[in-house]
Formats: sequence, C-alpha cells, structure tokens
Amino acid sequence: MTCSIAMAGKGGTGKTTVCGLFLDHLVKSGKGPILAVDADANSNLNEVLGVERPLTLGDIREEIARAELEEKNPIPPNMSKQEYMDFRFGSALVEEDNYDMLVMGRTQGKGCYCYVNDVLREQLRKFYRNYNYLIVDNEAGLEHISRGILPPVDLILLVSDCSRRGIQAAGRIAEMIGELGLQVKKVGLIVNRAPGGTLNDGTKEEIELQHLDLLGVLPQDDGVFEYDSGGTPLVQLPMDSPVRQALGKIIQTLEL
Repeated sequence: MTCSIAMAGKGGTGKTTVCGLFLDHLVKSGKGPILAVDADANSNLNEVLGVERPLTLGDIREEIARAELEEKNPIPPNMSKQEYMDFRFGSALVEEDNYDMLVMGRTQGKGCYCYVNDVLREQLRKFYRNYNYLIVDNEAGLEHISRGILPPVDLILLVSDCSRRGIQAAGRIAEMIGELGLQVKKVGLIVNRAPGGTLNDGTKEEIELQHLDLLGVLPQDDGVFEYDSGGTPLVQLPMDSPVRQALGKIIQTLEL
C-alpha cells in the first residue's frame, strides 16, 4: 500500500524546504521508490532537490486546452485522445534515483479544464500505486486534495513558523480539513525555524488553543539560509545539520 503524505501551510513557513528534506530522508533511508508531487502554484521543490524544473502538468493542460479553443487538433491521426493524454502526461514524469517527480503547475488561460483535470486525476492514480510513498508539496488552500485530484491522503503535515499568527494559520487549515470532510488518518504540526529549537510559552499556548497535534520542532539553521542564498540544493546539507537531525527524529516518531 502506498503511504500518501501532504505538506500544507501558509507561504513563507519553509514548507517546501521541509518537504524536500523529508523526501531526502526517506530516500537515504532506503524507503523508495517515492513519487514527489509539487502541487504548489509557486512551484520550487525542484530547487530544494537540485533538479531542473520539468515540464509541468499545468503546461500540458494549457497546451491542450489552447489547441482545442483554437480548433487545432494536436493529436496524431493514429492516436486516440486518451492515448495522447497518457503520452503527454507521462512525459512530465522526471525520474531520479529512488524517486520520481511531477510538477502540477498552474493554468493561466481561459476555458474549461474539467476533462483535463479528470485525466490528470486518473494519471496520478495510475502513477502513485507504483511507489511506496507519495509526497505532495501542497498549497495552503488544499485545493488539489479537496477537489479529489490527488489520491486519498494518509498524513497531512502542517508546517508553521514559531509565531502565534503562523500557528493560527495552521489551525485554520486544520479546521478546513474537518469542514471539507477529508478522510485523513492523521494531521500533525511541525513548527519550523524555532530559535534554539525551542518554543516560548506563547507559542505553546497557541498550539493548545488551536487543538493541534505537535509532532516536533525544527530549529533555526544557518546552514539552510547559506545554502539557499548560494543556490545550493538543500538536500546537500550535511547529515549532522541541526534541521536534518530534528526532522529525522520527527520521521522516526511517525513510524513511516
């Protein structure tokens, strides 16, 4: 059975960094194969992982929808529409050692994309069953989960900074999960960039007020800033870096 994990949180909390290092931990622990999906409109998971940004599924949606609006048929005469869609979406899958990646991207044009979204949903369902884990860097709004484009999610990890406002935002996302009736086995909170790796009393109080399940705290790590500023993929951080050590402990408690 594939274990599906989605990261969520408001922008600027380091959600994508956590997602990339989480994936890298599983890869280095021999947990592959893994399918990583960048479902954030501001997609940059590839930068954390150190791979080139691939053709996105949004690019393909746009291409096909635009062709249909212009009444131009891109499908070769010897292929059905379904076969062509399978081929085009398949070309967006980036294959790396022990993990593959899909970037969903976003659509800028006009028109109805219902059919293409349906195909996208089916393509993901075909792909993800071939992997031990599906890890999704998701938007805060949970659009892809709520619309059923992504497969059912086992674990949602809410990533927040250590401010009260950040915790409140995570609480609103958790509340949204309940309102949407999503059948998620577990929802947990990871607090990122905490000075010294500890939380003050005000942050702890807000976590309790929001009824969030705190899984662990990641410390402020100067190495993350230095690597990010220098354009070095964060997966090249030393294994003994503070953020890697703390995240590894969280993953162990999850017993994935």
